[in-house]
Amino acid sequence: MTSQPYLSELFSLDGRVALVTGGSSGIGRAVTEALARAGASVVVVARREAELAATVGELEALGCRAAKVSADLGTRDGVRAAAEEAVEAFGEPDILVNCAGINLRPPMGELGEDVWDTTMALNLEAPYLLGERFGPGMAERGFGRIIHITSQQAHRAFVQSGAYGVSKGALESLARSQAEAWSPYGVTCNTLVPGFVMTPLNRRLSSDPERVAALAARTMVGRNGLAEDFAGAAVFLASRASAYVTGQAIFVDGGFSVH
Repeated sequence: MTSQPYLSELFSLDGRVALVTGGSSGIGRAVTEALARAGASVVVVARREAELAATVGELEALGCRAAKVSADLGTRDGVRAAAEEAVEAFGEPDILVNCAGINLRPPMGELGEDVWDTTMALNLEAPYLLGERFGPGMAERGFGRIIHITSQQAHRAFVQSGAYGVSKGALESLARSQAEAWSPYGVTCNTLVPGFVMTPLNRRLSSDPERVAALAARTMVGRNGLAEDFAGAAVFLASRASAYVTGQAIFVDGGFSVH
């Protein structure tokens, strides 16, 4: 007896199409590879052309199907243009992962309207617009997975959460609203909540060895997160295995949030 057919039925993404924003670096890059290696055709949306090309090349070298879209998701027109270009590669997506984000966190007293607007546009409005573009189609087809990458700052204030924390808290609320709207039609909407992960987005904290060590000590496993720690959770939420999981915030943080 082999477990392979059973595992494939639960977790395989063969025949699925995934769109991952921010999928060329950090957590998004790890999620992109995980979905692709699980069988999905993946469209990577990000700004930097060189990173996009490298990501797609590495995935194709693994035998995966991948395409890229270089886009500015900080404007409504940019989001809409990226969405339409993305569907040209493999068709309408079954899986939408919103990982693109900006991490501008000046002290609250110095937080200007420009930082607020920039943060909300990329971290919150882009996921909303992409959900509005693709969620109804997923519902019509009877299958869809929307996954947002949020933050501990959605739940607790530390290291100058500022507008960033507000945007991530709102993103988790958006997931619940999307779940309410579309889960009756087979579309689950969830968030993955990282702890502290050594990625380019966290470059400011990563440069402080004492702070890095203190954050690791706060976890239960004794280390900070790695991008690849999100691979299994992403495949689970994108697959048939998670059909009864929706509207949830799933912490992938080594126990950071409960220690």
